Amino acid sequence: MVMKTERLAPDPAGLDRAADLLRQGRLVAFPTETVYGLGADARNAEAVAAIYAAKGRPSFNPLIVHCADLDQAADLVEMTETARTLAKKFWPGPMTLVLPLRPTAGIAPLVKAGLPTLAVRVPAKEVAQELIARTGCPIAAPSANRSGRISPTRADHVLTSLNGRIDAVLDGGACDVGLESTILAPVPEGTRLLRPGGLTDEDIAAVLGQPVLPAPNASTPTAPGQLSSHYAPAGTVRLNATEPRDGETLLGFGRVEGDLTLSNRGDLIEAAARLFESLQELDRRGADKIAIAPIPDTGIGRAINDRLRRAAAPREDLSA
Repeated sequence: MVMKTERLAPDPAGLDRAADLLRQGRLVAFPTETVYGLGADARNAEAVAAIYAAKGRPSFNPLIVHCADLDQAADLVEMTETARTLAKKFWPGPMTLVLPLRPTAGIAPLVKAGLPTLAVRVPAKEVAQELIARTGCPIAAPSANRSGRISPTRADHVLTSLNGRIDAVLDGGACDVGLESTILAPVPEGTRLLRPGGLTDEDIAAVLGQPVLPAPNASTPTAPGQLSSHYAPAGTVRLNATEPRDGETLLGFGRVEGDLTLSNRGDLIEAAARLFESLQELDRRGADKIAIAPIPDTGIGRAINDRLRRAAAPREDLSA
């Protein structure tokens, strides 16, 4: 069903309107420090189903629930000692924890996609915090884009992908981090990294006093962002390119100059913040063959390379 998508300002009137829509079971995209999320009341089964329909998202792919604070998250999941240590250090911020769901949580079953666990996080962006507080409920929110495509870091990106398919977008400007949250699963044998993101392995290991464990191989996702093909622009992608081939548009980094660049000075944090916006711009230019310069696989560069590998993967997994 095509609807009119409202564009709301991040002022009290816009926040009140967004919160009212969410309480009505409607869909509202909103900014976090990582990317824009497509929000719905996590307790409302029909609203959550509408997220999957709007995105064309496969129903086996779970969602992240955004909470106001650690206490609200602890009402939904069983917080282990390790989970509390991580939460106290990195929340609010770009970290998601996957933990056993409490039987009394009241979360719509589709949010967890048949898993016994729930992914929760506390976003740092003030607009997101204010929206959750005004709504008065946990908000389920994957990235606000069609499934498998480039994650949005501006309201315009959301509208390019979902205009007419959602009720509103709360325009809070550009996202600061520009990559989705790091997803961790504290387990008896340690802490597993299920998805690299805006929080680096080194940051996590420094708090835990031990390195994070790799994610186990699984045929279906145990957390968002694990599909082999994801974050993809319309054009084909070639990685680790130092110069373009015929017909390619080059996305540069550091000494590799391109038609666009992630960071002229080779700054990985700048590159992370510009990654999805640059891929959105390549789509806007109609680039059908994209070459991307090598990115160092250290620090937040590991998360950038994770997104790029999925963007370059064969598209059979894409559902929209």
